[in-house]
Amino acid sequence: MKKFDVIGLGNSLLDFSFEIEDKALESLGFKKGEMTLVDKEKSKDIFLKLGSYESKISPGGSCSNTIAGIAILGGKTAFFGKIGFDEYGKLYEDLTNEIGIDSFFSNLNNEMTGHAITFITPDKERSFAVNLGASMYFNKKDIIEEVIKNSKILHLEGYSFEALNLKEASLYAIDIAKKNNVKVSIDLSDPGIIKRNHEFFRELLEDSIDIVFVNEKEAEEFTKKSPEEAIKELSKLCEIAIVKLGENGSIIRFKGKTYKIPSFKTNLMNTNGAGDMYAAGFLYGLSKNLDLEKSGKLASYAASLVVASPGARLEKDLIISLNKYKSEIGA
Repeated sequence: MKKFDVIGLGNSLLDFSFEIEDKALESLGFKKGEMTLVDKEKSKDIFLKLGSYESKISPGGSCSNTIAGIAILGGKTAFFGKIGFDEYGKLYEDLTNEIGIDSFFSNLNNEMTGHAITFITPDKERSFAVNLGASMYFNKKDIIEEVIKNSKILHLEGYSFEALNLKEASLYAIDIAKKNNVKVSIDLSDPGIIKRNHEFFRELLEDSIDIVFVNEKEAEEFTKKSPEEAIKELSKLCEIAIVKLGENGSIIRFKGKTYKIPSFKTNLMNTNGAGDMYAAGFLYGLSKNLDLEKSGKLASYAASLVVASPGARLEKDLIISLNKYKSEIGA
């Protein structure tokens, strides 16, 4: 009997979310819809330039958001990450533990806790400037092998494969998982990351990944094909492929069969965290032996709630709605 439904390994980043105009994003030099890594000085400069804008602070990081979503759904979860010995690190750890995640954080004295500056433009698209801070120094020595062995699913983020230490740690975690009958899931995270690491990700999916999540842009970057054709190609590389299509729902492919999952109508506030919550719903369903269609519907509904929420994670009133829907479909 496995102790954990899903565990994750990834960047421990505090989210600073700003609602800004398109022109402001352009003046900062960032491309809409993508993630850009920035150093400490660039990060300080951005905060200075955004001094007149209000920000919302919350725990984030793609994989961490997904693990939080699974915990909210009632799954047994754990998360590995690295934080600084600072007030933000303490806040991040406290908020993680508060929702029932078993956290395995290591601390770094001379680095600040990593953060993601999230730019939300009027069309509700999100773009990111990320300072990985302490999280980029996470390494395989920070991994507890027994935690991975006692999990049903190991979930990873594409963002983890551009920092050398994190990449080595992620590959080490995958190796442990594959040797212990643990499914491996990855969200490829960003079209820019796929472009820079295309061959690596192709080999990784073929050799080591059971479940892959991509959105429409990432699917196109990976395959140069439409979503309907892209998912066929992705499903040849791993067991389950999922392409998220925003308001057009999602498509899931398994053993030659494609499932079309509808979206749920909602009031769009921002898209930050929607894909992470979709993965949470799907992986929760899978870990509880729901069929793919029910897992997909749960994922779609969970994502719709995040889209209607101001942050990347669900507020308490929306959690009630999620649990009600979960009961309705027998999850």
